[in-house]
Amino acid sequence: MIPSDLLLMAYRSGIFPMSEGRDDEEIFWVEPRERAIIPLDGFRCSKSLRKIVRQDHFRVTCNQAFERIIEACAAPRGDEDGSWISNRIEASYLALHHAGHAHSIEVWRTPEMGGDMGGDLVGGLYGVSFDQVFCGESMFSRADNASKVALAWLVAILRQSGAKLLDCQFMTDHLATMGAIALPQERYLDLLENARARADMSVPDAYAALLTAASSGAGAGSAGTAADGLAASLSSASAGSAPEVSPGKFIAQSLTQTS
Repeated sequence: MIPSDLLLMAYRSGIFPMSEGRDDEEIFWVEPRERAIIPLDGFRCSKSLRKIVRQDHFRVTCNQAFERIIEACAAPRGDEDGSWISNRIEASYLALHHAGHAHSIEVWRTPEMGGDMGGDLVGGLYGVSFDQVFCGESMFSRADNASKVALAWLVAILRQSGAKLLDCQFMTDHLATMGAIALPQERYLDLLENARARADMSVPDAYAALLTAASSGAGAGSAGTAADGLAASLSSASAGSAPEVSPGKFIAQSLTQTS
């Protein structure tokens, strides 16, 4: 297992581990020449995705099934025989999760969508969080749009937390459609340096704050700001008996502001 302090030091230096296969005991450190990021104010939420989020087609949680998420991300897909997420790397991220620096977003099929009452896990993502940075590691989907919903919620959560940088590591056509851009590694390191301050909220706290704001009927404007904006919205909501809105509708409204 990679020690958690070493793993965090690597991420703060702009590098991350990979392996050749699930059972490979060796790891190698990667520093891409070109880095993909999604600007948090430039996330592209299509009309169709916004509708899916707004109508709560899926239930979305944070850190409720981290181990299941990473196992699903490590599973072979399509014609692939293996995974870069070796057992050693998986154990390292589990330890980092227990230390509070790795988080998951889970997407569940609701009973209305054919899932059981406990929820059917159909998509999600996980990544590493430190300072004002979130490094997305991997995502998976077993239902149409499930991974896109997870990413949309992640962007809203990171904006709420006060994060500045969402690292996607490698550019893909899929990420490009959602607003990802490619940067030289040198530029990425500059952004990393500028995001060294402590975030306003942790990822799970920001997730909980968004749910609280939705249930209190707070204005969606709070979802794109830091903790002080949320507090003001909640205070206003409690004084004016604002109606409750669904979590999905609240998230969709917050994303509309920059999409």
